[in-house]
Amino acid sequence: MGIEGSVSSAVGLVLAALLLGVLILKLKARLALSRAKHRSLGGHSRLSRRIAALVPNYAFGDAQFFRADDASTEIAGRRRAEFERLSRLFQTRHQRTLQQTAEAARHISDLQFTESYRVPFQFSRLAKASFPMGSFLTSSEGVKVTDLDGNASYDLAGSYGVNLLGYDFYKGCLERGAARVGALGPVLGSYPSLVADNVARLARISGKDEVSFHMSGTEAVMQAVRLARYHTGRSHLVRLCGAYHGWWGDVQPGVGNPVPAHDTYTLADMSEATLAVLQSRTDIACVLVNPSQALYPNHGAPADSTLVHSRPDASVSRAAYAQWLKELRAVCSERGIVLIFDEIFVGFRLALGGAQEYFGVDADLVTYGKTVGGGLPIGVVCGHHRTMKRFRDDRPADVCFARGTFNSHPYVMAAMNEFLRHLDTPEMQALYRDLDATWDRRTASLNRRLTERGLPVQVTHLSSIWTVCYTRSSRYNWMFQYYLRAEGLALSWIGTGRLIFSLNYTEADFEAVAERFIAAAEAMQRGGWWKVGTLGTDRAIKRRILREMLAHYTAPWRAGSRKSGGVVGRPLDARL
Repeated sequence: MGIEGSVSSAVGLVLAALLLGVLILKLKARLALSRAKHRSLGGHSRLSRRIAALVPNYAFGDAQFFRADDASTEIAGRRRAEFERLSRLFQTRHQRTLQQTAEAARHISDLQFTESYRVPFQFSRLAKASFPMGSFLTSSEGVKVTDLDGNASYDLAGSYGVNLLGYDFYKGCLERGAARVGALGPVLGSYPSLVADNVARLARISGKDEVSFHMSGTEAVMQAVRLARYHTGRSHLVRLCGAYHGWWGDVQPGVGNPVPAHDTYTLADMSEATLAVLQSRTDIACVLVNPSQALYPNHGAPADSTLVHSRPDASVSRAAYAQWLKELRAVCSERGIVLIFDEIFVGFRLALGGAQEYFGVDADLVTYGKTVGGGLPIGVVCGHHRTMKRFRDDRPADVCFARGTFNSHPYVMAAMNEFLRHLDTPEMQALYRDLDATWDRRTASLNRRLTERGLPVQVTHLSSIWTVCYTRSSRYNWMFQYYLRAEGLALSWIGTGRLIFSLNYTEADFEAVAERFIAAAEAMQRGGWWKVGTLGTDRAIKRRILREMLAHYTAPWRAGSRKSGGVVGRPLDARL
């Protein structure tokens, strides 16, 4: 072999070694990324979408509906009697409201969706027919809302977090705000004069230099992520498993999004492996944090539509989550990653300075929404100049665009100003000072009373945000939402997974809710829903559900066997 051949061979070996090294590095990075994913389906977005597409839709027949846990005939009879009693109660008490809801649902796709996802799908057909829920209200006063039939209920839905200070307060914001900008009217493109005051107040509250206004929380998060990508020159965002940041594609990569998100990493909350990924990768622009995840790290907001067994308390302490956020802050600072606090929901609910103040961690960008609009639609991004600037001085064509026709609408800005000014009152200062102590005491009191009565229900909370936990495995825990509604407690469509109190609940108001809560639990216990049959553990229930799905898939084969004289197929109720 000549010199040229030797050189060629050497070059080939070097290139092969380099290629092998690159492959090893990529494999190592991929393994690190895999280790940082939470083991649940929520941590594996693509896999969850594939599995969701395979889940069969089957419904229990009349008999199996009340014996899905192999309960005795006597218990099944008690359940049926209670089920029919509640059905009559709802349909009599809310007749006009239900009629208008049914008529509207023919034309409102949102209603069709929410009405179909209140309970686990196996029970949905009969529950939907027997327990239609009204979606129309006529008035609000104090801590109550009233439907078309005149039924007043204690509001635990909280308008998805908007109602922080009570509906009467927001009515005042709307009325006074409209009067202040009435002469200007809906003039868009320029700013009403009070925007300057809003910006100054938001800058002080957030600890940031600059502010931008948007028309929803989803839009605000979209803009925050776009700014992070623009200023870092990196492509990927990190969202923590289970966290909600709106419904746009990049932050909802799993079930519910028909296309995969290619520039999103879903990593485990409160995980050293996640910190390791942030330390090692060079393509991460930002990390999104929804501080309400302290209630259920690595899990989505609990909904009764997925409540197929127990719901244990998954919350962590304020101190533990604060420590995690501090570690996250340190890594993001070291690696030049933009840390975004999505405070659309919790902003102003935990403290005057929001989650930044509550957990003692400073974010690079903060988004606000919901309540800060004073009762009107709003999204806000706050940040320092270095992360908020939308153009480059040296490259005039390189911009980060974000505009909107209705951004800074005069009526929204005026209602917002009423809200922000109220935060500086002595009343609000006192409310914030005692906030944690108040809700810790109320939660502990209710839990103690539930335990004393032997009821398998507890509540966990993050300030005034509650999740109902079920300490006993049962396929029927989702029924509790209907007992609560029967006692005059208004819930959102996700049921007992999230109860949101407004801060104008007095001690008397809360005691009335507590009494109704206990009465609902006692009625459910008498109805036999917590008298489990052979399925007394979550594991046993999961195995049964898997058997039901397999039975559904084998039904066509069984039907074919029956026609050919083979094994005779049976209805789902009988096979299980």
